[in-house]
Amino acid sequence: MAGGGPSQPPESSPSAASDDSTDSPAWAAWAASQLPRLIDQACAATVERIPFYRDTTVVDAPELRRSVAENLRFLITAITQDPAEPLDLAAPSETGRRRAHQGAPLPEVLQCYRLVFTTLWDALLEHTSGAHGHRDPAASEALLATAGRIFELTDQHAIALTEAYRAATAELMRARHARRSALVEALLTGYPGPEAAPWEAAEFLGLHRDGLLVVVAADTRSLAEASLPDIERRLEDHGIVSGWRLTPAQQLGVVSMPPDRYDKMLTVLRSTARARTGLSPTYASVSDTPRALRLAQAALAGLPTGRAQVREFDPSPLAALMVYESDERRRLTTQVLGTVLGLPAEDRTTLLETLNAYLDNSGSAERAAEVLHCHANTVRYRLRRLQELTGRSLADPHGVAELAAAAYAVRLEGGGERGRG
Repeated sequence: MAGGGPSQPPESSPSAASDDSTDSPAWAAWAASQLPRLIDQACAATVERIPFYRDTTVVDAPELRRSVAENLRFLITAITQDPAEPLDLAAPSETGRRRAHQGAPLPEVLQCYRLVFTTLWDALLEHTSGAHGHRDPAASEALLATAGRIFELTDQHAIALTEAYRAATAELMRARHARRSALVEALLTGYPGPEAAPWEAAEFLGLHRDGLLVVVAADTRSLAEASLPDIERRLEDHGIVSGWRLTPAQQLGVVSMPPDRYDKMLTVLRSTARARTGLSPTYASVSDTPRALRLAQAALAGLPTGRAQVREFDPSPLAALMVYESDERRRLTTQVLGTVLGLPAEDRTTLLETLNAYLDNSGSAERAAEVLHCHANTVRYRLRRLQELTGRSLADPHGVAELAAAAYAVRLEGGGERGRG
């Protein structure tokens, strides 16, 4: 028997079967009288054929039996109902919602209900066949008509269950995304809640305790439209955990990864970014997330408007100091590089790029020349001119310190720079 339980002797003789062979109400009454046996068979078949139901962690045996019983009763009652009357699909809808909240996979849930219907069908076949398998032609014709009704009910049952399951799943996903967004906001602001520490929010998000952390800040493409579409899944495909929050102007994320995945994270971000995107330096403690957000937004601000580019914030502590002392940063920029910033755009950009290349390459004119694709003597000429304009000498440690600090300040403002990344 497809129901999976041991075969039981028919409850009627051939002649008795003939008496109600074309009577659906009589068949329904007989099936109702066999309900405990049918429930046992359907449950046994489900556990035997579907591995998910063998592990009773999600759906235990009493829960399975209750659900099977509800749906067998629904089917037995509906066999005799006028097809024009609307069906009460509350039972399959409730089961669909419940299974979604339990995390049961939809294919296995639908397979279980197919086994329930098969169990009833096989029982009706056995009942109308009698003890020796002799079936009246009229009974066969009536049973075929009933089969059509059973299959129709099966379809409607499956549709109701599936729609309820998917609706509940969508609600759960929205709730999950809302909660993750709130937890990201808690980390970014440093206020996880009245009775929660930052690491509790991080643990809910699944962030690695021993990994590197990075904050990402990206412009939205239009009002509240993500410029890093599907970024959480894309990073997750490479073993990188992240949480995201979308605001009207920015898409913000906290990313956690093993140290050896940093380059992979950059690759994913660069291939996904549709707008300006800034990254904070890496950090280890989630309590530093608000500071990292500010640095990521500073890196973003240093990119030209409208450019879909990823920029890492300069890891130098001096650059971070410039972010936090904005008034002094502007004063420093004016006092040290004011004459350079007042030059025509092309001239200004050339001198600032030369200074940055020189500083980024340990004060080597030769290596700066390679980066700038020019001769080392050209670099030296430009640096002499810059020293004359600023009154600071690159041979004087104090002069170097002031020029380096001012150069960082200009980078943060996005002036005269091509942008990193």
